[in-house]
Amino acid sequence: MDLKNFFSPRSIAVVGVSRDTNKVGHVIFRNFIDGGFQGKVFPVNPKANEILNRKCYPSLLAIQEKIDLAIIAVPAALVLTAVNECNKKGIKDVIIVTSGFKEVGNYALDRKLEAALKKYRIRCIGPNCLGTFDAHTKLDSLFLPRYRLKRPEEGSIGFVCQSGAVGSSILDLATEEGYKFSKFVSYGNAMIIDESDLLEYLGNDEKTKVICLYIEGVKDGKKFLRVAREVSQRKPIIVIKGGTTHEGSKATLSHTGSLAGSAEIYFGAFRQAGVIRASTLEEMFHFAEILSKSILPKGSRVQVITNGGGYGILAVDAIVNNNLQLSAFGKEAKRELTSQLPPLVNVTNPLDLAGDATTDRYKISLDACMKDRNIDIILLITLYQTPLLTTDIVDIIVEANDMKVKPIIVVSAGGEFTEVLRKSLDENNIPTYTFPEQAVKAIAKLVEYYGKK
Repeated sequence: MDLKNFFSPRSIAVVGVSRDTNKVGHVIFRNFIDGGFQGKVFPVNPKANEILNRKCYPSLLAIQEKIDLAIIAVPAALVLTAVNECNKKGIKDVIIVTSGFKEVGNYALDRKLEAALKKYRIRCIGPNCLGTFDAHTKLDSLFLPRYRLKRPEEGSIGFVCQSGAVGSSILDLATEEGYKFSKFVSYGNAMIIDESDLLEYLGNDEKTKVICLYIEGVKDGKKFLRVAREVSQRKPIIVIKGGTTHEGSKATLSHTGSLAGSAEIYFGAFRQAGVIRASTLEEMFHFAEILSKSILPKGSRVQVITNGGGYGILAVDAIVNNNLQLSAFGKEAKRELTSQLPPLVNVTNPLDLAGDATTDRYKISLDACMKDRNIDIILLITLYQTPLLTTDIVDIIVEANDMKVKPIIVVSAGGEFTEVLRKSLDENNIPTYTFPEQAVKAIAKLVEYYGKK
């Protein structure tokens, strides 16, 4: 299914643009103006001649130019009329953000809308959805104001979310945390376009390296299994399933009208399809962080470098508990490190550079580990609070990572000073975490995914 118009259309009509700045249609229209979208946007409202200094059209048919995408934001009772106009105008792609269909028990209207869309062969995202966002093209159909919901910078994480509320809050939080997205989709009731169609599209999208998926129910199980299995061969899919308990499953029916089904059946399907399952939304993006930034590891042998003994011990425990291997230095690396590091440093795993560690100690250690063939992955713990560690540590880590010899994952915990340095690493595509356990779980998923390829 060709979904390009939902992310990179040349012309858009927003049906239901109110003068009221708090109404959904007005917010969507304003977001296009404020967000820097380069295509044409036409507001439709039969009771207004001008909105936000832009000419307003009484109907879709009054617009003389071709429309690639229509966004429908009128009350549920008027949606069918808008869809009929789309058909007459020759518009084949629509986003219906309006709610009030099967998710509230309005099955009669739901059936009529679905029949009309299929009759006219109109591709539809929604109804009852938040819409789409493309960080690269600046398409922004989300009906939440930009001052309340941050939009992410251009990146490579594609996020498909059945729930608009989950999607918006996580998008806002993830943006604050520095995650960068290619595309975001909230698809709601999945009347025509479902999660499998979106997976397939993102699987072929050059801007997307990792796909995150929040689902409550799958519309077509066989289709999902087929598409997910095929896409996961090319890029990672990380999924979190809502409604895994009996009570949660019942709640999904009144949310998006989905029948959630047995959690174990879903988990089994995920395993068959090679999909990575996350237990929490936080985990989902921890996994996305490493999978979108790291290179392919050659194995599962992890070397810990730290300037905090306790953090090193916690990292070692996590490595063992996540079925990864602790690496052991080769003879040459051990000789090099023993000759260059102070006698107090025990050249083992973890490699504890001690609380008086200098930036130079880190450089010596990184250089040796990068050359050692007995090490597949480097887990670098840098506690920036220690006085002898300079900000040059960032340049040293970036230079080593740019060699693209093996994955480097950084753990750093702290306040404002730490966050400044951590942001510099993020901007250079180095995965960073606050705690060792988070980092090691992510490393395990990195190894698991590439181990299956």
